[in-house]
Amino acid sequence: MIDVSPFVNSLNGKPVAVFGLGLSNMAAIKALVAAGASVTAWDDNTSRHDEAAILGASLKGLSAKDLSIYGCLVLAPGVPFTHNPHAVVVAAQDSGIEILCDIEILHRCDHGVKTIGITGTNGKSTTTALIGHILNACGIHAAIGGNIGTPALALDLPRAEKGAIVLELSSYQLDLCTTFAPDIAVLLNLSPDHIDRHGNMDGYVAAKKRIFRGAGAAVIGADDDLSIALAAEIKGVRNVYQISATDDAVQGLDIPTLRGTHNHQNMAAAYQVAQLMGLSHDDIIAAMHSFGGLAYRQFLVRVMGAVSYINDSKATNADAAAKALDSFTNIHWIIGGRAKDGGLSGLEHYKDRIECAYIIGEAADDFAKWCLKNDVAYEMCGTMDQAVAKAHDHTQGVTVATTVLLSPACASFDQYSGFEARGDDFTAHVMNLEEGAA
Repeated sequence: MIDVSPFVNSLNGKPVAVFGLGLSNMAAIKALVAAGASVTAWDDNTSRHDEAAILGASLKGLSAKDLSIYGCLVLAPGVPFTHNPHAVVVAAQDSGIEILCDIEILHRCDHGVKTIGITGTNGKSTTTALIGHILNACGIHAAIGGNIGTPALALDLPRAEKGAIVLELSSYQLDLCTTFAPDIAVLLNLSPDHIDRHGNMDGYVAAKKRIFRGAGAAVIGADDDLSIALAAEIKGVRNVYQISATDDAVQGLDIPTLRGTHNHQNMAAAYQVAQLMGLSHDDIIAAMHSFGGLAYRQFLVRVMGAVSYINDSKATNADAAAKALDSFTNIHWIIGGRAKDGGLSGLEHYKDRIECAYIIGEAADDFAKWCLKNDVAYEMCGTMDQAVAKAHDHTQGVTVATTVLLSPACASFDQYSGFEARGDDFTAHVMNLEEGAA
């Protein structure tokens, strides 16, 4: 757990308001209380109120209050902030108190550890995990967290002279950072996403751009026009290193856990960061080869006969799903959930790779129309158990390499608490299939 005493001391004895009781804010409550802060917390969903109370928080509604007695509002990143803001945001703004998140608190704790921040529309989790793996494999103690795995304030802080903090950062988190400035800032790519949060694409890009405030080195993808334009904008202000899926350093690498051309961009970014951290080419490449992959990003769950079952639950938009569709053939594709803007638009290019689509969730009717329009066979399944069962039935006895791919191109919140729960449900149903049936 991070010692947040420097941050708490800066509040001059004022209590802290915490709204939203997800993992990051529960870790924040624990750290704040340990540092001597008085914490008042609330969530409109009361299911975690008891847990927050056990950690030492007082439970009190905050949305309709004068919040001027508080030193700040620690806001869960998922709470609407800039576009159609939640009532607690309005209350905090009207009261003139600062609104921030755990990433900003970490930055204000004078920890002295080199920080690497990774953002982008797609590839954040893989690149964050890969950078952390390379550093740890090469003797640099890397604490990995943020929007992936361990919340920032629950990390085991490495020694400053021999470690690094590697953080995946969403646009939601960056929205809530006013001074956070990683030593190395990585932006992989930009494509439309989270428009409901940011109002429009300009708002989304502006949130991502905040990662470059004060960054000593900026590693930026050069495979899309928006990222190229952003790199040109900050050149001269930051040391910019542009990376691409076509970079020589990662061409020809055959790493089973990093399949697909999109992963070459992730590898190129990780390679550049590792070099900036002083590691050699040979050590970086050797570490990449020992990377185990991510459980929700093109993760091989099981092989039954000629059929591979792939968990790509983290593909929450069409651009992410495209990366998986480009990596496999003879695909039985499980899709659906809560659709993002644009739905499946742009995936027409991959229709010849798809044997059948199995549609679940809220987006079912719209996704069925896309399948009809693009002459893609489909089954209306509704739920994951039905989708896995039908895909399994359709692949019985195949003799050519075939993939049952969960790559939903949707958010998960219509049926699940998050993409992890969705991926776990897929894995559970796959593991329950009878051995030897396919």
